[in-house]
Amino acid sequence: MADEILTEIRGRVLLITLNRPDARNAVDSELAQGLLAAVEQLDAVKGLTAGVLTGAGRGFCSGMDLKAFAQDGFPRGFAEFLQREGAKPLIAAIEGFALAGGLEVALACDLLVAARGAKLGIPEVSVGLFAAGGALMRLPRHLPYGVAMEMALTAQPILAEQAHAYGLVTRLCEPGKAVDGALELAESISKNAPLAVAVSKQMIRATQGRTEAELWELQKPLGAKVINSKDAQEGPMAFIQKRAPNWQGE
Repeated sequence: MADEILTEIRGRVLLITLNRPDARNAVDSELAQGLLAAVEQLDAVKGLTAGVLTGAGRGFCSGMDLKAFAQDGFPRGFAEFLQREGAKPLIAAIEGFALAGGLEVALACDLLVAARGAKLGIPEVSVGLFAAGGALMRLPRHLPYGVAMEMALTAQPILAEQAHAYGLVTRLCEPGKAVDGALELAESISKNAPLAVAVSKQMIRATQGRTEAELWELQKPLGAKVINSKDAQEGPMAFIQKRAPNWQGE
């Protein structure tokens, strides 16, 4: 895997680190392709239940590398990551800043944990671009309409504390503790049955734009998959026997 991406397995959690601190973890093709490979690893490894994505150095990610963009165009693999529907939960651990494409990387995750004072913004209009990596679609799902509109049009960020008050950030941490907070959350998730966790994530994500009747239909085959799984047999048995469950993810 590219040196611009570091991965570390911690129990059932995969810690993924954007590793371009001198460039504020700006996204070029090497980083984008490494990030895509890392999340594919998360989904492919049976023993992993959740992932945590963070950035090395002072901040999470400053967005697309504009120098690389001017020379080579849009980073290869970046669009695939931003549009990818991963099977397993991915948690963004944000320190310092998540700006432009960096916020869009975070919004591609399922949960956001951030340090107090971190700046979240989409300043693309200030450099003649717009937030084409999903922020204009995803922010209005998490923030009041006017807040999302103001962020998009003024290029001004909001603080993690504001994002937490609106529900975009689910957990606030002290500066320097975002990874610890995200790992704690990931470990809490990883105690549960992997298949049930993956299906629960899929159903929550599917609620956008669907009626309740459509969601019941979507849930039928997913529910059957969980109910007929080995984990569905293991969970009640472990409860009865008063022991920790041995999840198989199948």
